[in-house]
Amino acid sequence: MAKLLISTCLLLQLISSYSLASNVNNLNVQNYGAKPDGMTDSSGPFLQAWGKACSSSKPVTINVPAGNFLITGITFSGPCKNTDIKFLIDGTIVAPSTYANLPKPNQWITFDSVEGVSINGGTFKGRGEALWNCKAVKHHHCPDGAPTVMFTNSKNIAINSITSINSKLFHIVILGCDGVTLQDVNIIAPESSPNTDGIHVESSTGVTIFRANIKTGDDCISIGPGTSHLWIEGVNCGPGHGISIGSLGKKGQGLDVDGVQNVTVKTTVFAGAKNGFRIKTWGTKSRGYVKGVAFINAIMKNVENPIIIDQHYCPDDNGCPSKGSSSGIKISDVKYVGIHSTSASQVAVNLDCSSSNPCSQIGMRDVKLTYTNGQSQAYCMNAHGISLGLMVPPSCL
Repeated sequence: MAKLLISTCLLLQLISSYSLASNVNNLNVQNYGAKPDGMTDSSGPFLQAWGKACSSSKPVTINVPAGNFLITGITFSGPCKNTDIKFLIDGTIVAPSTYANLPKPNQWITFDSVEGVSINGGTFKGRGEALWNCKAVKHHHCPDGAPTVMFTNSKNIAINSITSINSKLFHIVILGCDGVTLQDVNIIAPESSPNTDGIHVESSTGVTIFRANIKTGDDCISIGPGTSHLWIEGVNCGPGHGISIGSLGKKGQGLDVDGVQNVTVKTTVFAGAKNGFRIKTWGTKSRGYVKGVAFINAIMKNVENPIIIDQHYCPDDNGCPSKGSSSGIKISDVKYVGIHSTSASQVAVNLDCSSSNPCSQIGMRDVKLTYTNGQSQAYCMNAHGISLGLMVPPSCL
């Protein structure tokens, strides 16, 4: 009988220990005071859960249950002891509707100097409408706004099956990171929403974007300086401004601009987008390069500029370099393969390169882009390369 009682006590202790360990490894933000009412700021409770997870020596899942959780601004900071932290989001993260007097006006949800963090599921509502209206009326007298989700100086990151709606600025930013995977991401904002790039990658390496549906008011994917070994596959873009490398060489980036190299984009669909594949640089003396780029297998449905290199980029004619200046950015080894369907403008291929640094090793194969109202055309300026196979419009290389 005594042995039975001792065994029972030991069993209860083991169950209790397992239960405690389980609670440590699974953290519910509501247990820290988060309110799913969409009105109570839950930034503090989210940070408390993060602190517990960050200091743990074991993998931790932070659960965000169903409901609307208001976050006014938060930075999940590392480095952490833990390199396996998973956010499992069933609910919706909601931004303040205002853009004024926020604790961090240029940041909303930021992860800095973390490793092994994943975000799984959930909806992020940026509520950018008020800021967009300000920009439409007051132009440059409004704040820039904040990206929805931003990772900086981090590695081994995964973003899976999230939906981002109406961001104030860019939806997702990957800056100074190594080893990032984005998969099954949905991004939604009106075509008129300003500066709402879907995914922005800069100063990062080893980034993979796989299966994304992006409808927004700016670039579906923008690729900034210092980006290398970027793989993009299975993206649907439109409305939006396409998949863009740059802009590079803008005033403020310095005389020496970090280059972009080893970028592959394949199996994409553009529908009603302003651009398809675009490389854009300012006509300044800033030195840099774009090289080792492949655009493979794309469908363009009524796209205004299906293929464009613009080395005289200056949107809205604001702050443009002096007339006659040429870009110091060297573009080379760029391939376009299997690009089909329709152009909304007669010039379906526009390669407007720098006079001082002509584009070189441009390759085109199996490009068929028709124009409804006549023969589509190709335009080349200071562009050199080779074309093979079917070419509509006829190649200008």
